[in-house]
Amino acid sequence: MADGTETGAARLSRAQLAELVDRFMDAWARHDLEAAMALMAEDAIYDEFNQTVWCGKAAVREGFLPQFRGDYGDIQFHVEDRFIDADSQQALVRWRCTFEWKGTRRAWRGLDILHFRDGLIAEKLTYAKTERPLTEVTPLEEGR
Repeated sequence: MADGTETGAARLSRAQLAELVDRFMDAWARHDLEAAMALMAEDAIYDEFNQTVWCGKAAVREGFLPQFRGDYGDIQFHVEDRFIDADSQQALVRWRCTFEWKGTRRAWRGLDILHFRDGLIAEKLTYAKTERPLTEVTPLEEGR
């Protein structure tokens, strides 16, 4: 896990991490892929809520592209809350995503866990509440 605690890694203060989170979320609000990618580490990881994992900056860009390009309409992430931990160089951002899909306005809630290293986002782990499960879950065996 890239938590920014490696020896020699540039550590950001809580205020600096908050500013980086604000810049990242603002890039998403403006659909500015270049601004968002400028904040990602070369070996960044983007772990989507649907179990797709993108490794490396070029792959992360590919993973972000449909949302920035407007493939799902005008997606907006409205920040509801955030928690920033300078000691671990991590942030949790809780959001509400709104968009139009097939003429219907839709929304869901979720969160991103961001790991920072050397002043950049090294990991973006996304978790979301959706209308229905995205993967089939096997029933638990009786007695467990």
